[in-house]
Amino acid sequence: MTRNLKSVALAIAGVILIPSCASTTSASTNPKNPDSWAVKTVQSGKASWYSIKTNFGTKTASGRRLDNSAATAAHKTLPLGTKVRVINTANGKSEVVTITDRGPYIRGRIIDVTIGVAQRLGFVTRGVIPVKVEVLKAPMD
Repeated sequence: MTRNLKSVALAIAGVILIPSCASTTSASTNPKNPDSWAVKTVQSGKASWYSIKTNFGTKTASGRRLDNSAATAAHKTLPLGTKVRVINTANGKSEVVTITDRGPYIRGRIIDVTIGVAQRLGFVTRGVIPVKVEVLKAPMD
């Protein structure tokens, strides 16, 4: 084999092998990106917000400290650590949050989000809004 032919053969081999080294995880099912996770179940109801002040401190049921700006929420029955997408049905804004606490304890409400999430969803001044809660399933589940 001549030197040029060897170079061409190596180049072709490289072109064939390099794509096989690429990640097989597509952006649509990225395990680190909850926005791309599948929806297990959907709940509809009312959401309210809570904060360190309204919670009378920073202790949550999960043991994590409550942070007013964190993407966390309280739910009566979902397992702690569950990721859910909360969608404000009035304006379409949504955010993925982690269940770290128990509540809400007021009839008719299905989820309490932190005040920071409420600001990002656009309902701090209203206090209570209709929402859709999508329980997310990680690609590995």
